[in-house]
Amino acid sequence: MTSSSTPARETVHATSVAIDGHGVLILGPSGAGKSDLALRLIDRGAILISDDYTIASSRDDLLLLDAPANIAGKMEIRHLGIVEMAHVGAVPARLAIKLEDDPARMPEPAAPLRLAGVDIPLVALAGREASAPLKVEWVLRRLCGRAEA
Repeated sequence: MTSSSTPARETVHATSVAIDGHGVLILGPSGAGKSDLALRLIDRGAILISDDYTIASSRDDLLLLDAPANIAGKMEIRHLGIVEMAHVGAVPARLAIKLEDDPARMPEPAAPLRLAGVDIPLVALAGREASAPLKVEWVLRRLCGRAEA
């Protein structure tokens, strides 16, 4: 739910992608592998929303993800530079991934992430693991009520 005392728009240090129209925020410090995980998800069919910084805004109790105008359609691929790629905007956020070096093996349910007055589920993952893109897709399928592929 949106609160009148909460900003309706925030810029967050996060990379974001759309998977089947569902926005996924990837959070972590610089060098944690946000762009790397996003690139691997894009290789599996996701579409870039924004790299490194994402605008989160609330509308009708949805959290929408967009790129700042100056970086829309651009992604830094480490060791290759900044590349242009297809991107989408105004995608409803469904999941936030927090990159950690050693997340709990059997975690307790995490508190949701609140941005622009809207809560979204938050999951900690080791983003550099080979299985990380599959884990993101699996969690998203569970959240969106779709059958597993």
